[in-house]
Amino acid sequence: MPRLFTALEIPRNAAMSLSLLRGGLPGARWIDVENYHITLRFIGDVDGRTADEVVDRLDRIERPEFSLTLNGIGSFGSKKPHSIWAGVSPAPELYALQGEIERICQRIGLPPDPRKFTPHVTLARLKASRVDDVVHYLGGRGDFHTMPFRIGRFVLLSSRESVGGGPYLTEEVFPLQEAGGYSNFASMALQPEESML
Repeated sequence: MPRLFTALEIPRNAAMSLSLLRGGLPGARWIDVENYHITLRFIGDVDGRTADEVVDRLDRIERPEFSLTLNGIGSFGSKKPHSIWAGVSPAPELYALQGEIERICQRIGLPPDPRKFTPHVTLARLKASRVDDVVHYLGGRGDFHTMPFRIGRFVLLSSRESVGGGPYLTEEVFPLQEAGGYSNFASMALQPEESML
């Protein structure tokens, strides 16, 4: 059974901005642009019955869509850095969604995730990169940020155990709710002006 995890996808414009951070760090294995994501909850290797139950419960989540911004970069592993990441600006809706997914997984019987949720996009995995090189790389790119982008769904992804960093396969898609129909109203309000052009 492949490893499963829930995640948010990174839209193309933000992914292109992230791709500009690639390079300039010896020992880095850069993640392919199409595999950028924000992990919400690692589920792991589960049997088919458990996977079906996870999908059934996740399908019942009713949360509003929201906006996110990627902001700043850093590394995990202070004395022996093992990955480079882009940060995510705090958003209450993101933490609420992640918290609900965590509660669902625990109710199904999966063990709690031992790591504190730190939303990020992994950009590179490091193998024998020197701390000085990592500090130098991060120092020149600390002002990184993207324009806000809309999160309209979350996904269940699978990965093969042997390959860290993708390729990932989208197993299921879970739409979030449109924010109160405001976007429909806004688009209707534009139509008369457009017809006059």
